[in-house]
Amino acid sequence: MPAPTYYVSTPIYYVNDAPHLGHAYTTVAGDVLTRWHRQRGEKVWYLTGTDEHGQKIMRTAEANGVTPQEWCDKLVGEAWQPLWEHLNIANDDFIRTTQKRHTDRVQEFVQDLYDKGEIYQGGYEGPYCVGCEEYKLPGDLIEGEDGTQLCAIHKKPVELLKEENYFFKLSAYGPKLLEFYEANPGFIQPESARNEVLNFVKQGLQDLSISRSTFDWGVPVPWDTQHVIYVWVDALLNYATAVGYGADQARFEEIFPADVHLVGKDILRFHAIIWPAMLMANGLPVPGRVAANGWLMVGGEKMSKSNLTGIKPQDLTSHFGVDAYRWYFLRAIAFGQDGSFSWEDFTTRYTSELANDYGNLASRVAAMVGKYFGGELPAPAADGDAEKAVQDGLAKAVAEADRRIGDELDFQGGILAVFDFVKQVNGYLTEQEPWKVAKDESAAGRARLATILYTAAEALRGVAVLLNPVMPETSQKLWESLGAEDRLGALAGQRVQDAGAWGALAPGAKVTKGAVLFPRLEEKPA
Repeated sequence: MPAPTYYVSTPIYYVNDAPHLGHAYTTVAGDVLTRWHRQRGEKVWYLTGTDEHGQKIMRTAEANGVTPQEWCDKLVGEAWQPLWEHLNIANDDFIRTTQKRHTDRVQEFVQDLYDKGEIYQGGYEGPYCVGCEEYKLPGDLIEGEDGTQLCAIHKKPVELLKEENYFFKLSAYGPKLLEFYEANPGFIQPESARNEVLNFVKQGLQDLSISRSTFDWGVPVPWDTQHVIYVWVDALLNYATAVGYGADQARFEEIFPADVHLVGKDILRFHAIIWPAMLMANGLPVPGRVAANGWLMVGGEKMSKSNLTGIKPQDLTSHFGVDAYRWYFLRAIAFGQDGSFSWEDFTTRYTSELANDYGNLASRVAAMVGKYFGGELPAPAADGDAEKAVQDGLAKAVAEADRRIGDELDFQGGILAVFDFVKQVNGYLTEQEPWKVAKDESAAGRARLATILYTAAEALRGVAVLLNPVMPETSQKLWESLGAEDRLGALAGQRVQDAGAWGALAPGAKVTKGAVLFPRLEEKPA
């Protein structure tokens, strides 16, 4: 029996435009989560990709004078995949919904539902948001200044559509979903998202229109090619098709279902209601957890291209660096809650926590080992209460960060636990004053100095392991600076849950003071 696979997915992103900070926020969170589980020694599968069908894509392509496929190919090749590489995203697969490995399996899945009597033909008329690719209920609309009905998310007028479609019997799954939610209280996170879904389902579900006949950019309905499959049904199935559904049963059973679907809260209902209902209808297992992150806000508005608040990640990485970018959003915003971004807040946190607390600590320790011991890590003498407090602090940081990040998806809490320990180590050095101890050239003085510097270096070794999933490039630099590579092996192979085992650094290791981990920031670009 193969070892279980920890399977994490992001939403597949709509390629009507280039990615912005909101897209990168979810993708970096998934990357940190899966890197963390890899460093637990687990088998991991991390999936991301692009959603390339639907009316919005078709209209965007037409507006740009190209075919929908040409538009998708251009955006994916020039914007989406290069950004994930730039942000050091270690995804295992990148699924595109125009790929044959996906479209063939989508048709098979929908055909199975049809053959089981879960799909019927009928008509529908209602307000439709092209941006959401969704028929809207009255509660999903707001009134514009001129009385026009607007989508509450995109703030754009909805269109009244009437068409003959095929419908999935979603209404029949309301009781089954409520029973499932009751038996699996952690399925939807955070609690506010769970409550929203519960209230929505309790009001009664409507059957879902799963086809469209007013345009043709999509996967054809297999038994009626005058229709294309509703883009959301098509999109949700990527989580199954990417891991072998209908093509590689052994691989599918090894990986599926996802342990965690990371989604934006605006697409929560699709993932927490429609997706599990579709799986139940086809006799497939339901995901372990759907975790909805909040919105990134700029000037009080959700960050998006349509609101003209979309910011390119490269605008920030070129100034702060990729690792600091990866760290900032997970540090500054509690996952699952809305959070505001500002250049000033990023600058303040970078300077205070990364440059002063963390980077300066690493530089000071390496410099003192170089100055007082010729760059060779000294062997510690007897530990006192101060050293034991640091050892206990590391063990506490490891346990808390592992629980918060690995189990609870509380990235902010896990990162704070590590940086609280960084502050503790800084406080330890301030109290022990190794620069004063160095003036005592007696054997006892040298032994005490060796103990202090070994303790600080070993603490940094633990920090490097814990922060590697968050800031892999910086952690690798610190790992090499501590001379840990030769004695302990690759940083990526260090288990996060074992990072608190004290004494891993071997005395005699060559400690070098490399480049500053977090350089002083230049002036903010205009």
